[in-house]
Amino acid sequence: MSSFPATRALRATVSRGLRFASTASSATLKAGRREVSVPTGIFINNEFRTSIGDNKFGVVSPATGQEVLQIEEGREEDVNEAVSAARAAFKSQWAKSDPVWRGALLNRLAELMERDREDIIALEMLDTGKTYKQASTGDFPGAVGTLKYYAGWADKVVGLTSFNIPKTFAYTRREPIGVCGQIIPWNFPLLMFIWKIAPALATGNTVVIKSAEATPLGALKCCELIKEAGFPPGVINLVSGFGNTVGNAITNHMDVDKVAFTGSTATGRRILQASASSNLKKVTLELGGKGPNIIFPDVDMDKTVDWAAWGINMNAGQTCHAGTRIYVHDDVYDAFVDAFAKRMSSLKVGDNFDSSVDQGPQNNKLQYDKILQYIESGKQEGATVKTGGKKVEGTDGGYFIEPTVFTNVKPDMKIMREEIFGPVVCVSRFSSESEVIALANDTSYGLAAAVHTKDYERAVRVTNALQSGTTWVNMYNFVHWSIPFGGYKESGFGRECGEAALENYTEVKAVYFNMGMEAPK
Repeated sequence: MSSFPATRALRATVSRGLRFASTASSATLKAGRREVSVPTGIFINNEFRTSIGDNKFGVVSPATGQEVLQIEEGREEDVNEAVSAARAAFKSQWAKSDPVWRGALLNRLAELMERDREDIIALEMLDTGKTYKQASTGDFPGAVGTLKYYAGWADKVVGLTSFNIPKTFAYTRREPIGVCGQIIPWNFPLLMFIWKIAPALATGNTVVIKSAEATPLGALKCCELIKEAGFPPGVINLVSGFGNTVGNAITNHMDVDKVAFTGSTATGRRILQASASSNLKKVTLELGGKGPNIIFPDVDMDKTVDWAAWGINMNAGQTCHAGTRIYVHDDVYDAFVDAFAKRMSSLKVGDNFDSSVDQGPQNNKLQYDKILQYIESGKQEGATVKTGGKKVEGTDGGYFIEPTVFTNVKPDMKIMREEIFGPVVCVSRFSSESEVIALANDTSYGLAAAVHTKDYERAVRVTNALQSGTTWVNMYNFVHWSIPFGGYKESGFGRECGEAALENYTEVKAVYFNMGMEAPK
């Protein structure tokens, strides 16, 4: 990378004028059968350092409920340092650096992640409770694929030219926005880290990112590789900590130009308020969902049951696009419910490092308690528990919940209206296409939905009618880095992934040249 002369100047500039605490140490963790080292510090200017206030917080294993280590906890003053480092890096040629070089750095990070694949997967499993299948076939390849995809885009973010206006030549430029604050959730920490930084860096922005306090390990490990890959100091900065301190400091900061957030709709509203009351920073939001999964009578029942199960069981139901509302046509309702309940009850719940396990623990105690409360709410409101409905016996200390299927669910019940974010699904019946479209759209959310049918004319009609950012036909819970992802209504705005994400991180400048036009008199 030394062939790019801007690198040396960039390194020299960002290292001046910043105040640093002492260097932070690393820790070695037991993750399944592996021992994996992970940094424990705040990552600013390519250094892992202690927090300015010498604050720390514990990281808890969801499988045991026990603390596995402590890491440095950032506060507002740490965010200020990170933003200063990011601003210095942005001004010092990173925004104007050769995009081929930026793409090469992203590719190099992908290569280092592939080298350390099993360590990263093990940390993700320890941190989140994911099974090996989820972490190794979904999250990890999704992260690496995203890096490579945006590495390819780095030198292809171009503008337009126009000679169509008489006596005028005009063109547009796509320029980086500046310092981007990014806040990611606990359910897909590795994947969301990469989804956020890759398009931002490819387009020449610098980043201050906050990982979720429940799942900081993957981001810390990636920052170690970011430094090894040769990214200049200050281009990527990670401040671990809590929403009411680090998150608020980022969203209210007067020198942060854009915020990208994935998480709850309630927090998304507060971020918009922070933007309005500070510097009107640009905001993109990927928020909650309550996905309808529609099953018509002409389906292949076995395949549909498998996809419906994956629609709720993926990541133990902890995904915003989960298929939590299943609508089944009257003609096949009974057959589907019996087969689906049998499929869900067959799922093995337990130690996520056990290769025979289908579903690990919920990620954290707060979410575990919330899911159990929703299950009780469903029972009290009169819904029927077809299978599941309680915590897994013999798992004291860990956050394990049985896959739960509710039937006899009414549209106004809490379990049908609110996002549960766990392995809980409601099955309801319908009799006509128009009826189920109305039921599916009767929600404040609009993130994802699915239609199962062999009639592709019907599939097109229904998917066109659904108010949802992603719709699937005869499948569920498949997302690719090359296709835009985001929501309608209260599921947010802006798009992750694909070419569309580049729009989130660029400003469009129009330039006019006078080619003989006279000034008005």
